[in-house]
Amino acid sequence: MSVLTRDEAQTRAQLLDVQHYSVDLDLTTGDETFESTTLVRFTARTAGDTFVELKPETLHAALLDDEPLDVTTLEGNRLPLSVSAGEHVLRISTTMRYSRTGEGMHRFTDPSDGESYVYTQLFMEDVQRVFAAFDQPDLKAVFELTVTAPEGWTVLANGITERQPDGRWKAAATPPLSTYFVCVAAGPWHSVHTEHAGLPFGIHCRRSLAPHLDADADEILAVTKACFDRFHEKFEEPYPFDSYDQAFVPEFNAGAMENPGLVTFRDEFVFRSAVTVTERQTRAMIIAHEMAHMWFGDLVTLRWWDDIWLNESFAEYMGYQTVNEACSDLFPDTWVDFGVTRKAWGYEADQRPSTHPVAPDPDSVPDTASALLNFDGISYAKGASALRQLVTWLGEKDFLAGINIHFKRHKFGNATLADFIDNLAAATDRDVHAWAEQWLRTTGVDTLTPALTGGGLHWQLTVDRDGSRPHRVAVGLYDRDPSGDLVLRERRELDVPQTAPADLTGPRPALVVVNDDDLTYAKLRFDDTSAESAVRGLSRIPDALTRAVIWNALRDMVRDGDLAPADYLEIAHAHLVDETELALVQGVLGFARTQIADRYVTDEARPAALATICEIARALLRRTEDGEAPGLRLTAVRAFIDSATTPDKIASWLDEGTVHGGPELDPELRWRILARLAVLGATDEPTIAAERERDPSATGQEGAARCRAALPTAEAKAAAWSALFDTDDLSNYLFTATAQGFWQPEQAELVREYVPRFYPAAIALGARRGAAMAEAAGRHAFPSYAIDPESLALGEHHLTSDPMVPALHRKLVDQLDDLRRALKARTS
Repeated sequence: MSVLTRDEAQTRAQLLDVQHYSVDLDLTTGDETFESTTLVRFTARTAGDTFVELKPETLHAALLDDEPLDVTTLEGNRLPLSVSAGEHVLRISTTMRYSRTGEGMHRFTDPSDGESYVYTQLFMEDVQRVFAAFDQPDLKAVFELTVTAPEGWTVLANGITERQPDGRWKAAATPPLSTYFVCVAAGPWHSVHTEHAGLPFGIHCRRSLAPHLDADADEILAVTKACFDRFHEKFEEPYPFDSYDQAFVPEFNAGAMENPGLVTFRDEFVFRSAVTVTERQTRAMIIAHEMAHMWFGDLVTLRWWDDIWLNESFAEYMGYQTVNEACSDLFPDTWVDFGVTRKAWGYEADQRPSTHPVAPDPDSVPDTASALLNFDGISYAKGASALRQLVTWLGEKDFLAGINIHFKRHKFGNATLADFIDNLAAATDRDVHAWAEQWLRTTGVDTLTPALTGGGLHWQLTVDRDGSRPHRVAVGLYDRDPSGDLVLRERRELDVPQTAPADLTGPRPALVVVNDDDLTYAKLRFDDTSAESAVRGLSRIPDALTRAVIWNALRDMVRDGDLAPADYLEIAHAHLVDETELALVQGVLGFARTQIADRYVTDEARPAALATICEIARALLRRTEDGEAPGLRLTAVRAFIDSATTPDKIASWLDEGTVHGGPELDPELRWRILARLAVLGATDEPTIAAERERDPSATGQEGAARCRAALPTAEAKAAAWSALFDTDDLSNYLFTATAQGFWQPEQAELVREYVPRFYPAAIALGARRGAAMAEAAGRHAFPSYAIDPESLALGEHHLTSDPMVPALHRKLVDQLDDLRRALKARTS
């Protein structure tokens, strides 16, 4: 298959003006394939040669202006066209294959009840798996879809759908859209309908999840409506589509997709087990994130994929900011969660060899394959952090004024970074172009460190910068009161680099925190006095966002080799017991468990690290016995299960169906315990099979696959490996579950023989099954617990000597960099 290059897209956009697609899909022809017919109306500005893209199982016929084309000229995914100047009609009839990898038209049969569902995910170039198209973002057109579906199914699409007298479903014509935004979701959906602002709103899921969606429907719709209203207060352009549906679909590869009028979400966001308030907040943020895309991405779309940050950074920033503003009664600490989870993702991505600017040079994104690699922590978290800093520096009033100019000038069209910056500049006297060059065209993370000089009651504060970006920061000055608490003396806003030191009056502060309100993107370090105060008094700082800033600094120090992993665990042990902000507890425990205990400490030190995490969890369980903090208790239970080194306690919970003092075990906790017991060799296949019978859902199917792969026997590992790499029977989710169970730190010797087998197996899998499965193999099936120089050398050899699909290559670059850091941490 040929990937589209930037030069090819520019040439085709100069030649063609595409006006209209009529797409007819027949979903009644079996479980493996469906029929697809496309009629495209377009105009050629001059005579020339071009092509249309499609990836059919069978190409039946192609007609250009009613003249048959030779279907044997289809090469890969391109059917060549020779066109004269003027208007044309292209008609293509195909049989297409359903996907099991979350790409194109994905088909899923629910093991709970046997019902089947299909949905499209057409991002980047997967529209070609569903219908023929001139597939690039700047050839927008109107789409009209007609779908023949089995009896009893409902068809959802970008516009309002109606069932016709002949049984087919017809969707209302869309405004001009890029090809990758077209969406169809069909099946026996369970739906909840309402109306808001004169528009129909709906939420949808598969039938087996109906009770769980109904339980959360009020919250989901309340968040949706509140964010919708808030965006209309910010944006002058009204919502541009005829309805707003949100479909929670199975085996979805991303968190969600911003299809205009029909947002698709992974259906894990229909919670079937207990979750914490931060997990609900994440769902709310993603709802807001995807809604922001209706304007930034859907109404105004990038011209080429080098500007993907324009979509994702904006939606990421607006998602957190809008939930913070519109849903503060439900989720009061949105930016704390961003700081401790998403921002860490950005910092890590930006320090790898694969880093790139938020707005990369166009030459670095020459084709769609390279563009796909930029959907990472930089385009999302770093870009959102840069926008938050821009709002701090520019002011929200001017920022929104520039955004509204952007929407007005480019609605239903395409725009570039240059357009965006020009439109911001039109709303302010500040030099936005210079800011963009310094922030958006550079890589890496600046480091900010405070320094105090003077004595007595007179001090001068400077902030040293290792890096090149300007920063507008707040610096918090804290004193220790008689009880030992750290209390804010004052918070000063400073520009870094400074024109002059800041004068302070009073005794030396016990703690100086740069970027106290987390408004910029930079790593932080402490002067010696502040470092001692932070380590001693972290849990006694009143503001959760300040604590998040300090925890992030400690995390960075571990990753950089400036703080021993064991010291981080001791700080966590000292302070998490008293921490009140759930997002911080989850973030710190998650880093401690998955990075420090599993990778950063030596094999000999690992039992002690796990014991420390278990002791933190026990202390939190004791603290929450009164039932006043269910989310904190659930977090502690999960951490204890995942860190248990002996099976007795968690096995008793499973036998009794409850944790002493609560909670009762729901399916998520039961599978979590069983997976840990499998790792410890304290369960067996009959027990897994019995649990699978108890939970016949898709989640149960994944849980059983994870547990079977985690069993510490040669036979279990051989069977799991064969399922992963010797056949292509596993769906994307079952592949991931199996891979997650396979590699375990406790089983390093058992699976050592598979480490050298991983690379040829993953490379072959990527070549056969494509980018999504290649990324899954690189992310989940990588031998991440083989932490030794020999494993690193082996990976580097394959990386430089073996051709592989770009998605796998990028993932291995990142994994090997993480392996280098783990090796460094073990010797720090």
